[in-house]
Amino acid sequence: MKTAIIGGTGLKALADAATSLAPPQTPYGEPVTPWVCDEFPNTVFINRHADGHTLLPHEINYRANLWMLRELEARAIVAVLTVGGIAATLANGDFVLPRQIVDYTSGRAHTFSTGGPNGKIFHADFSEPFSPSLRSQLAAAAHAANVEFHDGGVYGCTQGPRLETAAEIDRMERDGCTVVGMTAMPEAALARELQIPYAGLCMVVNPAAGRGGGESHTENLDEIDVADMRNVASAMRPRLMRILQRFVESA
Repeated sequence: MKTAIIGGTGLKALADAATSLAPPQTPYGEPVTPWVCDEFPNTVFINRHADGHTLLPHEINYRANLWMLRELEARAIVAVLTVGGIAATLANGDFVLPRQIVDYTSGRAHTFSTGGPNGKIFHADFSEPFSPSLRSQLAAAAHAANVEFHDGGVYGCTQGPRLETAAEIDRMERDGCTVVGMTAMPEAALARELQIPYAGLCMVVNPAAGRGGGESHTENLDEIDVADMRNVASAMRPRLMRILQRFVESA
């Protein structure tokens, strides 16, 4: 395999005639099932939440998934990430290619470093969490697919599974975050430790807490509806499909 695409529940619906593979064993437990399809040659897909969306963001075995992709000889990873929009310039249905990450998660198994006298310690350079070259390839694919996108921004990764408070989103905005999600970390950091280029393709499916309406961030707030988020993601899939197809063709 040359390219790995990591997504959520809706990603498998993008491709017809998908065939599952037997996942290789890993030192970190059981990964999710990988699958391939004829429409995307030399590409492996995984649903980070597992079939049926049974794993919540904090329950995902990120280490097993990333180790499996290395065993499958993935040379690049594209992470499809559903997010809430924090920046006022973002609207539902927008695509974003973020440049940076702020990690607000806790308690997740987040490194392959083992420490101790016989362990392996990784001090991976994470100055640029998303591979610049891979981001450029995704941008070129979006241009070729005639899909508009926002180039740049900061992904704030929260613990979940609950959504954020309006005050937390205010803090994240002060920290410089422009979108919020729950799954890019430790996924991106583990890919860096394995030296696999990793880039995120974000789908804005809702305004972040306190950004959906009302006269201020603290009064008359519109509640976030998960069903609405799924509907937005579903409507975005044809454009997502075009970007991924163009990317795979050029890889």
